[in-house]
Amino acid sequence: MNEFEVKNLCHLDDIEEGATKGFLENDAGHDLFFVVKIDGQIFAWRNACPHVNGAPMAWRKDAYMDAKKQHVACHAHGALFEPDTGMCIQGPCLGKALESIPVYVNQAGMVSIRVTDISLLY
Repeated sequence: MNEFEVKNLCHLDDIEEGATKGFLENDAGHDLFFVVKIDGQIFAWRNACPHVNGAPMAWRKDAYMDAKKQHVACHAHGALFEPDTGMCIQGPCLGKALESIPVYVNQAGMVSIRVTDISLLY
């Protein structure tokens, strides 16, 4: 990834196992995307429910998981998503999936996104 300019987001250790963290707020104060840490791996998803295009999913900052911390939840529509595949398993968008966002973790554990990929989020 050395030939690409990146924006560092956080360190892998800054996100607890099973937790989520949002990044890059838009003009309305909503995160453009969020990451979830499952089994030590990071998965990144656009903060937009596929049921209603562009609908933000968290009920408060960094609160993208359901109460049991097993699934990503759209708190506006009640949809549940697998945290590692983004596939909707319950709710009005059953069978649809969250949009994956490419993020990278370097050898030092820094989570980053390519600057060129940021422009695609707007």
